[in-house]
Amino acid sequence: MSKKSLKSKQSDHTEFSSSVSRIQIIQSYLHRYPWLSSAGVLILAILSFSFFNSNFLTPGNLSLILQQVSIIGALALGQTIIILTGGIDLSCAAISVCCMMIMAKSGMGDPYIENDGLAIWLAFPLGIFIAALAGAFNGFLVTKFRLPPFIVTLGTLNIFIAITILYGSGRSILENEIDPFLLELSNIFKIGEFVVTYGVILMLLMYAFFAYSLRFTSWGRHVYAVGNDPEAARLSGISVDKVLMSAYLVAGLIFGLTSWIMIGRIMVASPNVPSDYNLVAITAVVIGGTSLFGGRGTVFGTLIGACIVGVFQNGLTLAGVDLNFQVLAIGILIIFAVTLDTWVRRVKV
Repeated sequence: MSKKSLKSKQSDHTEFSSSVSRIQIIQSYLHRYPWLSSAGVLILAILSFSFFNSNFLTPGNLSLILQQVSIIGALALGQTIIILTGGIDLSCAAISVCCMMIMAKSGMGDPYIENDGLAIWLAFPLGIFIAALAGAFNGFLVTKFRLPPFIVTLGTLNIFIAITILYGSGRSILENEIDPFLLELSNIFKIGEFVVTYGVILMLLMYAFFAYSLRFTSWGRHVYAVGNDPEAARLSGISVDKVLMSAYLVAGLIFGLTSWIMIGRIMVASPNVPSDYNLVAITAVVIGGTSLFGGRGTVFGTLIGACIVGVFQNGLTLAGVDLNFQVLAIGILIIFAVTLDTWVRRVKV
């Protein structure tokens, strides 16, 4: 073999190695910071929709997107904690709707009987307590009977929907029948032309609290450890069942607070709230970079994922795209996010 051809082959090999190493560097960064890819998608989506519609970047429209994200973002926060442990909760939206009805109806009473309903300081915590109890029930079935979270929450999804319909008698409770306290989160304040509701503020405060808890507390480290490798976590002295139980319980509390945000957003307590909120919440978590296999992801990424869903829904609506094609776009995003996650998890660390 001539020296010239040998040098050519060595050059090709060096170029190939350089190319592979660059891909591995990108893969490593995405593994370390899973929210980077979702942040790129969000920026690209905002730029694209603003190019096609001049009304997209107006303060009024951006305010609307953030208000729409408040419900999905809150549900997705609780879902993130569960998915970080390697589980999933298909009943999250059903829990929130059930507790919304309990808060509103128990505080309403019979209009023909004076003081028939519970005082709001009892009705409100009752709803939160029921939400926590529902989350704990899911956790109990997962930890005590070793049932798959997908099957457990698929079953309790139907149970909570049935309870909501039976308790609410299939009737919506209108704005003038709801205690004013439950509508507090619909109040707004303005930052220039940008309108923010108290519901958005509550959602962001919850994100800040759990971002700190997951990163800087032993509970948060245990959640990641259990999701990454339950057996290794058990051998290191972590009570896996207690961590799983606490994750479902905490998620239940978040879903209870979400029901308060929900009432403030839609100004009515109805058992007919869209049943696909649970799937949209899971979509936000996955798009935000949290691995469905557990152990990797951040609540910051979930917030970005919720914003991506809100931006896509709003942008496609402004563009006059049919609702069915909007669902198609979200489906493509989910497949892309899961494919990217699978690729990123193969990184050699």
